[in-house]
Amino acid sequence: MKVHYTGGLVNPGIVGDHNGCVSLVQSIQRGHQDGNGWLDIGYSFVACPHQKVFEGRGLHHLPAANGPGLNSGHYAVLGLVGNAGLVEPPDGVLHAILDAVEYVRERGDAGREIKGHRDGYATDCPGEPLYAWVRRGAPRPGGDGGGDPGDGEGGGEPEAPPFPGRLLRYPPVTRGDDVRTWQRQMKARGWELDVDGAYGAQSRDICLRFQRQQGVEADGVVGPVTWRLTWEAPLT
Repeated sequence: MKVHYTGGLVNPGIVGDHNGCVSLVQSIQRGHQDGNGWLDIGYSFVACPHQKVFEGRGLHHLPAANGPGLNSGHYAVLGLVGNAGLVEPPDGVLHAILDAVEYVRERGDAGREIKGHRDGYATDCPGEPLYAWVRRGAPRPGGDGGGDPGDGEGGGEPEAPPFPGRLLRYPPVTRGDDVRTWQRQMKARGWELDVDGAYGAQSRDICLRFQRQQGVEADGVVGPVTWRLTWEAPLT
């Protein structure tokens, strides 16, 4: 399976309104048919924040989304997140992607490989948050569902606490218990830094090195992706 994102703005309101998901999928389908001249939407399946899976081209049909010469090797699943608006995939999107993966393995002769669209094709897709999850082995959120359906078994990975809702950044110095929580976990991972609740130059530099290690955007800011990776990324 190749994992994709929309590459555009996704209205965060779809998280609370499934009708918005339906409309978005229909809009993508029209764009592919009318704009690209394709027979149907380019994806095999589409995963939405409500853990619903839309059938696109479905089983035993070539997708059109993976790139020239790459469609025969993988099915294609689109997670309804973009590069603006709804960027961080809700757990429902991740569960739905994995539901689609299990379905194509059971009924569509798919193997175990889960890759990002950018693997083997020059694109930013599926975006940093989804790609970081793919690189971790595509684990089920919370470790439920019988373990990791990806290449590795991820059921035993620790689950990150909820993101505190603000970015930890410097300058200026960000202070608080959320900073201390992040510093404590980074220290537990083996990084040498002070657990003082003050996100300053030292914390930023550690964050940059960690982000480069994980292959995500290195901006020195602890946002939702870096926060999650702090707990869930495999130790190296």
